[in-house]
Amino acid sequence: MSGEGIGAGRLVGGDVTVVDLAQPLHPAVPVSPSHPGFKHALQRRHGDAVRVDGTSGANDLLVLGTHTATHVDALAHISHDGLLHGGVDARAAQEGGRFLEHGVHTIAPVVARGVLLDVPALLGVERLAPGQAVTADHLDAAAGAHEVEPGSVLLVRTGWAQLWDDPHAFLSHDGGVPGPDEEACRWLAARAPRLVGSDTTAFEHIPAGEGHARLPGHRVLLVEAGVPIMEMLHLERLARLAPSAFSVVAAPLPIVGATGSPLRPLALVPA
Repeated sequence: MSGEGIGAGRLVGGDVTVVDLAQPLHPAVPVSPSHPGFKHALQRRHGDAVRVDGTSGANDLLVLGTHTATHVDALAHISHDGLLHGGVDARAAQEGGRFLEHGVHTIAPVVARGVLLDVPALLGVERLAPGQAVTADHLDAAAGAHEVEPGSVLLVRTGWAQLWDDPHAFLSHDGGVPGPDEEACRWLAARAPRLVGSDTTAFEHIPAGEGHARLPGHRVLLVEAGVPIMEMLHLERLARLAPSAFSVVAAPLPIVGATGSPLRPLALVPA
């Protein structure tokens, strides 16, 4: 992979452009108000202990939440009226401090067809406005002639990744955050995707001044439809390529019983 997040590779079917869909991790990353941030410490430095052959090693300590920066929400992340997806009792499922049912370890590695639903490109803007709702009509128009097959990975671009280096603007507590509204989330769920993802804090529409008081899209996708959600993706590089077809590779860390996992998803675009 190159430092710009785009590299090259070769599959059985031919050459591809590899696009990194993850945001960089560092202590100043934007952090959702209900999740811990990211800390990185150089725990052992070169010279702290030198081996008899003159070599020494350095290693690191990471502290982060499972929903910090680019990540995937497991089905265990959200309950509604005390129930997880499929009617699983949330209180019983979390006994022992791990969700053995619907934890992130139950999400198998994904290699699937991707569809980029580029709403700013549809509307002719650089990025959507704070608190702007993405509707089902927007998604239908953005899909255009692309065939949205069951089992695809559906990526909703708002342009919000452009604000990653300005955490205050990215989180936009007062102005709200753009994203799919409840009906748009139902549009996504109706297409039976393997995963959905977007480039914002919490995937869905956050109205101005409301914060995360209500997350109907999470209820629709995680609880009702059983579709995991990727959040805080970097979709700008992929949008510049404007691919007519691509594949997505995404593999959560197999953290047994966790409600989510850091993620480094890739888009594979045929050369």
